[in-house]
Amino acid sequence: MKGMMAAIVAGFLACVPLTQALALPRVASLNLCTDQLLLMLAEPGQIVGITPLARDCWNAVLCEQAQHVPVLRPTAENVVASHPDVVLGGVYTAAVAMQAGREGGAQVIALPPARSLTDIPGQIMTVANAIGVPERGRQLATAFATRLASLSVARSSTDPTAAVYAANGFVTHAGSLPDDVLAHAGFRNYATLMGHQASSRFSLELLIAQPPDLLILDRSGKGTSLAQSMLDHPALKQAFAGAHHLDLPARLWLCGLPQTLDSVVMLRNARHNLEMSAP
Repeated sequence: MKGMMAAIVAGFLACVPLTQALALPRVASLNLCTDQLLLMLAEPGQIVGITPLARDCWNAVLCEQAQHVPVLRPTAENVVASHPDVVLGGVYTAAVAMQAGREGGAQVIALPPARSLTDIPGQIMTVANAIGVPERGRQLATAFATRLASLSVARSSTDPTAAVYAANGFVTHAGSLPDDVLAHAGFRNYATLMGHQASSRFSLELLIAQPPDLLILDRSGKGTSLAQSMLDHPALKQAFAGAHHLDLPARLWLCGLPQTLDSVVMLRNARHNLEMSAP
């Protein structure tokens, strides 16, 4: 009798983790940034699907991890067919698919783009609470805040200048996540100093005639388009050689993630190299 009871108790305890996992909500993500937060926070069995972009290593830092979970194209039909309990997305994308989630009874979370590093812990917790793993979220958010505090530097009006230069000559403007990353790494945003407060295009001639201390090439994809090819113009390479040039993967700050702090580290190292190369 005792042996039978022990076997029953053991069997019950063995089933507890499975029961708890089954009790967690099933989640669909319709946005690259929520894809990656979901990959960091969710139990594997919770994920109904993430967007195909999550598997693109040009855009996603967790592209390898994304290979092991289902892909869901962000359409209303796919959301209805997958019956998620929670739908994650952005405020500007997949509006019809997110509305289909609402009408199907799912909890729908629309995350705005992170505009500063301090936005990231809050977004981690928003996703963690929605998918039923608040403790995991607190651990990730706390680790992020601790690392951010260790990386930040005092800012000065004499900090070197940096321009983030992307395809078609677009530069990073004030109020964006890359702008905040520059500040935390000890750089002043060249575009802001040149009087541009919104998204703008700068010509090669302007950059060369009035150069920032550091040119950061923001490569957001592979290919040989004219928009991308200007980043490899010989005149640009000559004007910003050595320590005055940095290739920084756009995926590090395309979304607000713990990995975004890796871009701060890269920029801190670039600033050090600038200082070492100064006459």
